[in-house]
Amino acid sequence: MQPIETQNILAELTRSIGETPKDILPIAESGSARKYFRIITDKRSLIGTYSSNIEENEAFLTFSKHFHDLGLNVPEVFAVNAERTCYLQSDFGDDNLFTHVQKALLAVGPSTSSGTLISLYKKALSHLVKLQVIGHQGLDYTKAYPTERFDRQAIIDDLNYFKYYFVKPHEEIDFNETRLGKDFEAFADFVSQAPCDFFMYRDFQSRNIMVKDGELYFIDFQGGRKGPLNYDVVSLLYQVKAQIPQATRDELVDYYKAELSQYMSPEAVKFDTYQPYFVYLRLMQVLGAYGFRGLIQKKSHFIESIPYALKELKAWNETHPLNQYPELQSVISQLSTLNYPLPTDSKLSTLNSKLTVTINSFSFKKGYPNDFSGNGGGFVFDCRALPNPGREPEFKTKTGRDWEVIDYLMAKPPVHVFLDHVKGIVGQSVDNYRERHFSNLMVSFGCTGGQHRSVFFAQTIYEWLKATYPDIHVIVNHIERKIKEEHNA
Repeated sequence: MQPIETQNILAELTRSIGETPKDILPIAESGSARKYFRIITDKRSLIGTYSSNIEENEAFLTFSKHFHDLGLNVPEVFAVNAERTCYLQSDFGDDNLFTHVQKALLAVGPSTSSGTLISLYKKALSHLVKLQVIGHQGLDYTKAYPTERFDRQAIIDDLNYFKYYFVKPHEEIDFNETRLGKDFEAFADFVSQAPCDFFMYRDFQSRNIMVKDGELYFIDFQGGRKGPLNYDVVSLLYQVKAQIPQATRDELVDYYKAELSQYMSPEAVKFDTYQPYFVYLRLMQVLGAYGFRGLIQKKSHFIESIPYALKELKAWNETHPLNQYPELQSVISQLSTLNYPLPTDSKLSTLNSKLTVTINSFSFKKGYPNDFSGNGGGFVFDCRALPNPGREPEFKTKTGRDWEVIDYLMAKPPVHVFLDHVKGIVGQSVDNYRERHFSNLMVSFGCTGGQHRSVFFAQTIYEWLKATYPDIHVIVNHIERKIKEEHNA
């Protein structure tokens, strides 16, 4: 449906509740296919929603009415069209918990959590207990989408999502698919034994927790179903870009269990027994999502999150190794070697942040480098028209970082012509990007094997940029050689 058609339907729905729409403004899209609009009337602001997925809409509408009738902090639905594709709901504004996380990261960094932020997280966990326990009572799960219950098959689906959309696209990860499948089966057998007679929000993370007048409100629970308690706690506390210190997470988990104890004993539902495995499950599930939405669909927000998720997975694996699942343990260990550097000047930084130039050497036979800044790539220089040291027997085991290969290439006049052109083009962009306060530029050099010419030019430009622009941050990745270097001004 075209946006203008949707806006006309939403305008008619607004008039049906006795209010006149003065303005209907599109809201930036998220990871879903749903379309959101802010509707301004003489009395208030409403959120208009359009989705062609009627089953998913029915899940939200059913859950929202049930929770709102129980006095839980969720949107009230005011009107729905006959086709069940558009509806009006409460507007809680634009401030969410993740906005407060961003402010805290800027103010104190990930090594510390502010008292105000911890207070908001505790408040969120208190509400979560009510949603899980009180909200569960009498809820019509036959309306849940796409499934009524988070069961063993749902766990297998999440694990396969991780395998197909994140592990398999990285050809450097070596694994036996049959053995990994058996580990997935055993992992799912164990985790599916966690008590599941609660409402599971499924996407309980800080972007779905709105902050208005000091109170918290909860949105986007249309994927909810009957399920275990741990999953939502992990979804909130292990949201990777929030970078919550582990000590703070431990404190918040203790707070959650204290709140839960008002209704039942955490020991009775074996909360601590299953918690480490749900951390793994959630981190693998989000990596699958980042692979699909980021690496395949090229959505920058998801690409930016990959290094944070890998960092969390590595840290968790160091303290909670999965030795009983050896093939899965091997895959997770290998993921820590992937070349996904954490951004040094995140998009949370100010205009005074310095430019990061990422330089890659690669093999055209293996494919182009990914751009993890989310900007869609940069310069790619083809070195295959230049003299090839790889054809000389004495250079077969050498790389473009070895002095013998460097001397060979530097003696060839076409190399100097190529190098001068590259410096002129790259230097022009660096000058321009610094003036405009851009944060990232990527420069890649490809050759046949990613061993000699591409490595030589990437290393040469890396050294040249360090010397010429001491105020920028430069990274060089020799992808086929698996070597990474960084220069911080």
